Amino acid sequence: MATFSQKPAEVEKKWVIIDAEGLVVGRLASVIAMRLRGKHKATFTPHVDDGDNVIVINADKVVFTGKKYSDKVYYWHTGYAGGIKERTARQIMEGRFPERVLEKAVERMVPRGPLGRRQMKNLRVYAGSNHPHEAQQPVALDVAKLNKKNVRSA
Repeated sequence: MATFSQKPAEVEKKWVIIDAEGLVVGRLASVIAMRLRGKHKATFTPHVDDGDNVIVINADKVVFTGKKYSDKVYYWHTGYAGGIKERTARQIMEGRFPERVLEKAVERMVPRGPLGRRQMKNLRVYAGSNHPHEAQQPVALDVAKLNKKNVRSA
C-alpha cells in the first residue's frame, strides 16, 4: 500500500460561497482556511494547492465573542523607528474595509510561504452581498449548521 500523493494536474477545484452574516470570526476563519488548504478532501497532499476557491459575502456582518470587538488590537509596523501602529477590531469594522478583519484571520491560519500565499489568492472576501463570480456557479456552504457555536447567540 503506497502513500497517495496528488499531482497538481489532477487537482479538481470547486467554488464555494459562504454567507458570513452573524458568524463568529475565528470559527469562520478556521473553516475557510481548511477549505483553502484542501484538508476537507480525502486527496489532501500537504505540498500541493488542492483547496477550493472560497467566496465570502457579507463580511462586514461578522461578529466577535466576548469583548474582542472593542478590546482586540491589530498591530503593524511602518518600518521607521518607533513606527508601531495599532487599531482595534471596532475601528477596522466601522472603517472603510471591514472585510480585512476576516482576511487577516484566515491569513494567520494558512501556512506562511509560497504555497500559503498561492492558497490565499483563492479567497475572495466582499463586505456586501454582491460578488462578480456568478459565472463560476459557486455551491453554498452553510457554516452556521456545522456547529451551533459558529453563530453568536444573544
